[in-house]
Amino acid sequence: MSVLILVVDDEADVEALFRQQFRRDLRAGRFVMEFAQSAPAALQRISDAAGASLILILSDINMPGMTGLELLPKAKALRPDVPVIMITAYGDAETKRRAFEGGAEALLTKPIDFTMLRNEIDTRVGSAV
Repeated sequence: MSVLILVVDDEADVEALFRQQFRRDLRAGRFVMEFAQSAPAALQRISDAAGASLILILSDINMPGMTGLELLPKAKALRPDVPVIMITAYGDAETKRRAFEGGAEALLTKPIDFTMLRNEIDTRVGSAV
């Protein structure tokens, strides 16, 4: 069974950045990364992955249409077992409060600290196997 990480961000270059940062893991098949460029697309993917080993959702907060903060409770309702890490360029106190109240596991600010994110993923991949 493949271990799935879903990345939600409306910026097209995010997929290339994540694929480059985690290329060895992806090549080795440690986990699969899928990308959604909108919150509605992410909700569809979460629904479709009901039986899959979805271990982590990474979501940008500022997206057109439905924001990451609006996506958060809906994602948690579909998969309460899956941790959600929010990503934002604006790590102000109000954004942090809203993210954690909505059920976020963590809040990362851009530019993303990929070492910290890798540690977070390694922990989850280890417990999913």
